[in-house]
Amino acid sequence: MTRYKQYLLGRCYLDGFMFTVLVHSVQLKRTEWTDHCTGNRRAGNQRAGVQYFVAFLPASEGPYPSSPSRRRLDGYPQSIKKEKIVSSNVKISALDLMPHRPDQSQHQTMLNTIDAARAAESYGYERFWVAEHHNAGSLLSSATVVVMAEIAAATERIRVGSGGIMLPNHAPYVVAEQFGTLNAFHPGRIDLGVGRAPGTDPMTAAALRRDDSAAMSFPAEVQQLQRFLGEPSPMHRVHAIPGQGSKVPMYILGSSLFGAQLAAQLGLPYAFASHFAPAMLQEAVDTYRANFKPSEHLEQPYVMVGATAMLADTDERARYLYTSQQQHFLGVVRGNLSFAPPVEDMDAVWTDAEKMHIDRMTAEAIVGSPATAQARIEDLVARTGADELIVMTEAWEHEDRLRSYELLSQLPVVSRAS
Repeated sequence: MTRYKQYLLGRCYLDGFMFTVLVHSVQLKRTEWTDHCTGNRRAGNQRAGVQYFVAFLPASEGPYPSSPSRRRLDGYPQSIKKEKIVSSNVKISALDLMPHRPDQSQHQTMLNTIDAARAAESYGYERFWVAEHHNAGSLLSSATVVVMAEIAAATERIRVGSGGIMLPNHAPYVVAEQFGTLNAFHPGRIDLGVGRAPGTDPMTAAALRRDDSAAMSFPAEVQQLQRFLGEPSPMHRVHAIPGQGSKVPMYILGSSLFGAQLAAQLGLPYAFASHFAPAMLQEAVDTYRANFKPSEHLEQPYVMVGATAMLADTDERARYLYTSQQQHFLGVVRGNLSFAPPVEDMDAVWTDAEKMHIDRMTAEAIVGSPATAQARIEDLVARTGADELIVMTEAWEHEDRLRSYELLSQLPVVSRAS
C-alpha cells in the first residue's frame, strides 16, 4: 500500500510570480492517487492573493522538490551527527524577553540586556536572541529590531537575532529591509528567527494592523522573505534594499508540528519553543528530521531546543531564584504578566491547579547546581538530539542571571563558541 500525505497547499501570487507552499500535512494511507484539488475539496479562500486547497501526494514526494544544491550558505549552522551523547557537543545560546522590574527604570532594563549579551559573548554563547512581545505588561521586547541593533553594536562576535519576529505582525518586505540593514552594519552576525503567533492579544494584534487570516499566509510569507533576502532575479521588480542578496540565515520557530513540517520542507533550521510549551517537543523534532529536505541553506537538519534555565552554586539557591520565573508563568496563566522577586514558598503564591499547569509549561526547565544542570541537559540532548540549546533565564537580580550564564557555559556537555 502506497503511503500518502494530505497537504493543505496555497497558491500564492506575489509580484507576478506564482508558487505553491505547504500549509499543513498529516499522515494518511491511500491505495491509489486521488486528486482533491477540485470540486468540494477546494477551500476557496482567495484573500490576499493566496488560494488554499487540499491535495494528496505520495509521502516520498510532497509539494517541494529537493534542492539540487547541497552547499551550506555562510551563516547557517552545521548539524553534528550524534550516534551517542558525548561531552562538548551542544551549543548554547540565550533568549531575552527583557523583563522589567517595577522598581527600576526602563533604561536600566535596556542596559541589563546589553550587559547580558556582552557576558554571553564572553562565556562563549553562540547567539543572543530577543523575543517579540506586544502589550505584555513587564516585557520590554516589543521593538525587537531596534534592540538587536543596540546589542550588535555593543558586541563583537556573538550572533544577534530575533526569537522571533512574529511574521503575522509585519510586512515581509519591511522585515527584509530591516534585517538587510542590520546585516549591512554587522555582516555575518544577524539571524532571522520567524514565528506565526501574534505574540499578543487580539485587540493589540488589530492595533498592529494585522487581521485574523495573517497567520494562514505564514508559509507564503516565509518564502517571500527568502526571495527578498536571496539573490536578485530578473523575474521580480520589487527588491529589498538593503536586504537583497544578503542571505540572512532564517530559522523557523514553533511549538507544534506546523513549524516542524514547514522547516523540514524548506530545508531550514528549526527552533522549538519548549521553554514554555514543551508538550509536542519530541514529536515535532522527530517530524522535522523525518521529513527534512536538504536545501541550498542546510544539508542536514538542525534543531534548537528552548528551555528556561537557572543555575546557581547549589540546588537550593537555584530553586529559590527560579521562583521569579515561576511567578512570570503564573502571570501568563492569570492574564496579568509581572516580574517579581523570588519567594521562599511558591505554594503560598499559586493554587494546586496553577502549579500543575506551570509544571507542564516548564517541564524541560534546567534548574539547579552545575551537576544537576549537566544531568538535565544530557537527558534533554539524548532524547531530542538537539544541536543547540537556547535558554531563557530571568533573575530578579541581574548578577544572578550573569552567574547562571557563566555556570552553564562551564558544563562539560557544552560546546563554547570560539
